[in-house]
Amino acid sequence: MDIRAIMMGLAFAVMWSSAFTSARIIVADAPPMTALAIRFVISGLMAMGLARMLGQRIRLTRGQWISVVVFGVCQNALYLGLNFIAMQTIEAGFASIIASTMPLIVGLLGWVVFRDRLPMLAVVGLVVGFAGVALIMGSRISGGVDMYGLILCIIAAVALAVATLSVRTASGGGNLLMVVGLQMLVGAIALAPFALALEPFEVNWNPGLIAAFAYTTLVPGLAATWVWFELVQRIGAVRAATFHFLNPFFGVAIAAVLLGEQLGLLDVIGVAVVTVGILAVQLSKQKPAPVTADRAST
Repeated sequence: MDIRAIMMGLAFAVMWSSAFTSARIIVADAPPMTALAIRFVISGLMAMGLARMLGQRIRLTRGQWISVVVFGVCQNALYLGLNFIAMQTIEAGFASIIASTMPLIVGLLGWVVFRDRLPMLAVVGLVVGFAGVALIMGSRISGGVDMYGLILCIIAAVALAVATLSVRTASGGGNLLMVVGLQMLVGAIALAPFALALEPFEVNWNPGLIAAFAYTTLVPGLAATWVWFELVQRIGAVRAATFHFLNPFFGVAIAAVLLGEQLGLLDVIGVAVVTVGILAVQLSKQKPAPVTADRAST
């Protein structure tokens, strides 16, 4: 993993984590599904426009078409849609912690559903990670957290894990920006009927809402997705996913700085435990570097 990959991974983690704070600002003044669907349309058209300028066309591999549909529905419509709804009553930092458990859920589902063999480090990471989540949830539930929002966040994290397990060749075949744009439009199409049927279009226009919407459209919505696929193409999905261990820390830190969300001692301990668990699970997937002839002779 070279310096460029490390910088890309750090940038992705910060952008991905910041999305919860900007979403929390948006849903305070606008209907969540409607705002998200509009964001998807804008981000998707921008990505496809940039892709055309770079010479990319809608000529995708079979794996990429699967990615467009699965990620468009599971990641964009379900994961982001449910999180946007939940953050009407759930704090941004708490939502980011739940979403950050995606690598843990992927590891657990891979073991239970696909019978993947887990090394001991992965087993320890899963136990530690979920213990940290249980610690945070226990503290928040006793503090009166909204259970409906909590359940939506959990379903959203599972949906993201399913999307991750379902598509393993999403970044192959080039045309990355075109893939990103099409995924956004699929998410918009999936959300639009529910937004029209269930949400009145009542918006409290203010500078904070406009700034948050512009930010979430351009940075977490477009830039972070593009950086993620570029990173996966550069170093592979397993190594790229290692950067998810930073998300709990960045998520709560950004929400605390920008929104003034308070963290209790159990929250801090839980975030540290979850971070260690995610890192252990991801490191367990790393394959040791092959021993070369030069190294073997030293």
